[in-house]
Amino acid sequence: MNRYPCTLSFLIAALLLFVSSCKNREFPYSDFRGFTQGTTYSIIYQNNRKLDPRILQNEVEKILLDFDMSLSLYQDSSIVSRINRNEDVIVDEYFSEVFRQSKEISSLTGGAFDVTIGPLVKAWGFGPDAQKNFTETKRDSLIRLVGMNKVELVDGRIVKADPGIIMDFNAIAQGYSVDVIAGFFNEKKIDSYLIEIGGEVRTKGLRNGAYWRIGIDRPEDNNLIPGYNMQAVIRISDRSLATSGNYRKFIIEEGVKYSHTIDPVSGYPVRDRLLSATIIAENCALADGIATACMVMGIERAREFLIRNTQFDAYLIFSDEAGNFRTWYTGNLGNYIAENP
Repeated sequence: MNRYPCTLSFLIAALLLFVSSCKNREFPYSDFRGFTQGTTYSIIYQNNRKLDPRILQNEVEKILLDFDMSLSLYQDSSIVSRINRNEDVIVDEYFSEVFRQSKEISSLTGGAFDVTIGPLVKAWGFGPDAQKNFTETKRDSLIRLVGMNKVELVDGRIVKADPGIIMDFNAIAQGYSVDVIAGFFNEKKIDSYLIEIGGEVRTKGLRNGAYWRIGIDRPEDNNLIPGYNMQAVIRISDRSLATSGNYRKFIIEEGVKYSHTIDPVSGYPVRDRLLSATIIAENCALADGIATACMVMGIERAREFLIRNTQFDAYLIFSDEAGNFRTWYTGNLGNYIAENP
């Protein structure tokens, strides 16, 4: 995300609909967009003309700034940064909730999702001011610092089993920021909206009687512009969508490409035929975390997980043995996909 580049650069579902219906007098929509967390955001909402878009945008950006000061590794004085330095910190509501959800997703995915992955992420050269210094010799000592059972939230403070533990919420915080803004919009009694931050999306209601349409980027290394080359379009309403992939952020060393997705069990970047995972769930933090977990699992384990956990809809893009793109999606999603947008 951000300031959370590991998530933000990869988890992109291009926004297809913008201001074309704003002139519709019967169903007026307003929109605004800007920059946050090192990425962009776009918001479209049905306006009853009681909400000034400029005032609403200022309120949204204030929320996003406060959110950054809780969960951004790129803010030296954020709560997570201070905890990682082992300072005595009382967490706020943002931190407490994303930590709770992280625990639940880790348990659901058998540890494929883990926010204590920070030492490994840093050692592989990802994250703020990180330089690659991973070695096989260091692997075992780093692995010992990883595990959701090694951190607990007690009376508003994080308790670590080892002071070397570093938490990294990049794989869920951006999705959760979408949920936070959605909650704000619900308080404003806005009945129809699309909120997108760095490609993570949450929708409510319909837009002029139609589903919201979200594009899924084709996971090619040179596909750097979100929405330029799309694999599919998915229609959703009252759901959240997040995408994780390894095709935009990686390092190359001695001709070997290392993805930014680190397996918390092996300690190594994931190398699998799964190229991107798009998850649709009830909230965006959950979709974000599950999408990352699927990338860690790989294509076979991810399909097995999604078949068992029918509360999620999913669209997976992977390569076959010949290097051709292939897709797999859950049965419920078939009626909402346009394969060739």
